[in-house]
Amino acid sequence: MLYYVKTDRLWNNLAVEYNKDNIKYIIKFDVSKLEHKSANEKREVIYQLNDIKNNEISFYVLYSERGRKTDLEQIRKELNKNKIYLGEDDIDKTFKIFERQNEVDYFINKDAKTFLREQFDLWLKNYVFDDESDFSEKRIRELKTLKEIAYKIIDFVSQFEDELVKIWNKPKFVLNSNYVITLDRIANKNNGIEIIKKILDHKGIDEQIKEWKELGIIDDNFGKEEIIQENLTENLNPKYKFLPIDTKYFKDLELDILSLFDNLDNELDGWLIHSENYQALNTILPKFREKVQTIYIDPPFNLDSSDQFLYRTNYKDANWATLLENRLRLAKDWLNEKGNIFVRCDYNGNWIVRCLMDEIFGKENFRNELVINKSNKQGAIYKRFNPATETLFLYSKITESLINPQFRKREKQGVWLEMHSPKENKDSHTIIFNGKTFIAPKGRHWSFAQQTVDKLVLENRIRVTKKQYIDVYGNKQNEILEYLMSEEETIESNWTDIPGYTSTTGFQTENSEKLLARVINTGSQKGDLVMDFFLGSGTTTAVAHKLGRKWIGVEVGEHFYTVILPRMKKVLAYDKSGISKEKDVKEKYN
Repeated sequence: MLYYVKTDRLWNNLAVEYNKDNIKYIIKFDVSKLEHKSANEKREVIYQLNDIKNNEISFYVLYSERGRKTDLEQIRKELNKNKIYLGEDDIDKTFKIFERQNEVDYFINKDAKTFLREQFDLWLKNYVFDDESDFSEKRIRELKTLKEIAYKIIDFVSQFEDELVKIWNKPKFVLNSNYVITLDRIANKNNGIEIIKKILDHKGIDEQIKEWKELGIIDDNFGKEEIIQENLTENLNPKYKFLPIDTKYFKDLELDILSLFDNLDNELDGWLIHSENYQALNTILPKFREKVQTIYIDPPFNLDSSDQFLYRTNYKDANWATLLENRLRLAKDWLNEKGNIFVRCDYNGNWIVRCLMDEIFGKENFRNELVINKSNKQGAIYKRFNPATETLFLYSKITESLINPQFRKREKQGVWLEMHSPKENKDSHTIIFNGKTFIAPKGRHWSFAQQTVDKLVLENRIRVTKKQYIDVYGNKQNEILEYLMSEEETIESNWTDIPGYTSTTGFQTENSEKLLARVINTGSQKGDLVMDFFLGSGTTTAVAHKLGRKWIGVEVGEHFYTVILPRMKKVLAYDKSGISKEKDVKEKYN
């Protein structure tokens, strides 16, 4: 019944108990010097040692200015002088405890009037029907009056909450947008070479060249005069045809560049959106309603701590469920009728995800619980087994969805098997091979129909071997049929043969390109639209592009600019990492 809005920190003075080596320390945090920040402003806090008395330590909490950071080493030295032997990890842990205690989740109630009336009625009934209650007629009239007044107050309060609901669900404005277009797409248009000349003469070209060097697309020997070859005609140098132009460096030329394209939306390969994902999904839903074929999301896991991540992971179960429920309901409207959705989770949240998906997409549209490799395994864990796998739930929008079977090379090649299967089947007793009729063994049937056998013959994958057996009619036979197993086998729900994570961007929870390739190949065809609204490091959009799909990626974190956008620019310029090395990818990617 709630919309999850955000998590913020409301700082209050707090004392934290911390135990180490059977010694109890009291760590006090003073926020009196903490200046209030403006709404939604992201500012880091730092800690300054204030006082030490016996085993009591106090810190001032301040906002960081000019890049200042907490000096853990200096704090440790001061504590050591006072014979308090806490390591930097211990000190940092107390800071994290303090921060978590000050976290507040913000929600908006979808129907505040109904909720508040229900709560009041519940309280009133418990009060009236208490066994020790004995009400006079006067007291009952007073309670009726109380209810009338309470309902009026509830009506008044719910007006504000209803307005918040309207504001929350009202489509938002795009603050700014830029386009990233490779030079070949510009050069292929009428007057495209002339526009590229203007770009090369523009004052922003120096910043653009600097970016290309930082991305590793060009080296220090590059000169902009190499981009256009002047022979009999002026042409784009093939060596530099995939250099990505970002219009943020050429804003006064942007309209000239975009006017080259008759239908810009049709020609765009994808959309990267820096936004809170509920607002993004809600705002552009009219544009993309029922147009997405495959959704993949890897939402923040519901862990005990957020300390090691760039984003929050330590939600309460109900809060985490609400966050997902709001967004999954919107996501369903994005999927076309044959669309499907993959949701990644671990043992902390799989029981929540399964219930939510059953409710939103329907139990009948559950397809698979896929087991994937956690990859970043830990050491031994006390009193339990270390989790080595995670879960990927696959649901479809309707029963008749697009799910492409996937195959992989068998570990053993050249294996011949007898061509009969368990149990008897009267329709598959006889097979003709090389003009001779073969009858299945007693209690068995041939594994393949005659049509499949004929195909195996053409592929030289069937043979006769000497073997005595009794056939289904009780006759003794001296020859049995064998077939050569195919080089590939069908992939089942165990996906632990490929890595679940990888590390190419430095992002801690970077999904592996091999995993996303299998997801995208399973759920879509070339040219389909793929979406990820918990984009993380950008693996989904990178792989979708390499496999010839269109894509939409949404991410709220500031790493949108430091990880995702640079990664996608390198993908446009032909990124040679990840699945780019695979033979079956090169042709699609090129």
